[in-house]
Amino acid sequence: MDFQHSARSVALQAELATFLAEMILPAEAEFHQQEQANRRAGRPFTTPAIMADLQAEARRRGLWNLFLPDDRFGAGLSVLDYAPLAELSGRVPDLAPEAMNCSAPDTGNMELLAMFGTDDQHRQWLQPLLNAEIRSCFSMTEPEVASSDATNIDTRIVADGDSYVVTGRKWWSTGAMRDECALAIVMGVSDPDADRHARHSMILVPLDSPGVTVHRSTTVFGYDDGAHGGHGEISFDDVRVPAGNLLGPQGGGFAMAQARLGPGRIHHCMRSLGMAERALELMVARALSREAFGGPLAGQGVIRNWIAESRLAIEQARLLVLKAAWLIDTAGVRQAATEIAAIKVAAPRAASYVLDRAIQTFGAAGVSGDTPLAQMWAGLRTLHLADGPDEVHLRSVTRVEIAKSRAAEASRA
Repeated sequence: MDFQHSARSVALQAELATFLAEMILPAEAEFHQQEQANRRAGRPFTTPAIMADLQAEARRRGLWNLFLPDDRFGAGLSVLDYAPLAELSGRVPDLAPEAMNCSAPDTGNMELLAMFGTDDQHRQWLQPLLNAEIRSCFSMTEPEVASSDATNIDTRIVADGDSYVVTGRKWWSTGAMRDECALAIVMGVSDPDADRHARHSMILVPLDSPGVTVHRSTTVFGYDDGAHGGHGEISFDDVRVPAGNLLGPQGGGFAMAQARLGPGRIHHCMRSLGMAERALELMVARALSREAFGGPLAGQGVIRNWIAESRLAIEQARLLVLKAAWLIDTAGVRQAATEIAAIKVAAPRAASYVLDRAIQTFGAAGVSGDTPLAQMWAGLRTLHLADGPDEVHLRSVTRVEIAKSRAAEASRA
């Protein structure tokens, strides 16, 4: 395995580190002040105005759409080369990813459109997303079924002449509440009698279509994530869209979801490690600056242990994520499936440990809004569920290990 990053990736890492220091971190307080002002004005799901300035600067510096490996539309970086850039952006998760047009769920939706969209879909939807002229959401999870088993998804996508009719209810459609959100990629049952992994399709549904109702936003431990469009609950009541809005082949929903989730999980995992790195820095600074029981916190054995264990957790998780990225680049998403499942557990687990220890070091301040730790922790806790709960990924890893053991027994027989 070779985790060496290209010269271009190394240069972009340096440029991004400078952008974080010069623009993003200084803008963090203003972003949250504008977010609160929008909330007081009754517009909680409005993007803070400073984001447009940050996006303009990111474009000027060449830090735009870095996540897309397809050089027709994005930077053309390998997954391995993008990984450290995702980690850097995770240090300021509220600002940096969106400032570079590299934030979920738009990244995954743009990847889907780039890989499976028609030329018309590229013109109508992909290009405006690449330009950040619109935003999008991904409507998969449903409130009435156990969505951890995605074959339970029950929304209907029914062919009717030159149209499809979409009927169902979704929630956790991140980004759906803000005005810029123009498109939902909806997953539902199109072929109910097909094999369980060939029953579902994805379809493009404009949110201004008759029959679409965005009811509310759910919250994450009390955070509404308003600046990023919240997490919408949406009903689709006999929503009719042109047949040309079908994304990819009918019945291909699961195959497309897997193609989307592989690189996307690298992005999530590396951003989580970026959060962990910042949390560790804050923990060390706090431990050095505060005194209790006759000396600095940094002199307490338990704190010193937390610092060391945090560094070990980050380094181990990063190596596993880089291995998964390298496998995606060299062997493909399918061949990297076990590693992708493993990092989806290991990276949030490592980052959650570091955040928890940092919060403990800060004491009451750690659970307040005076540091970024509490909101980071809330976001990381959701990663143990988002894109499938930990238990589903562990189940996948276990299945592979058992299969290997059985194959070894059969070869000895």
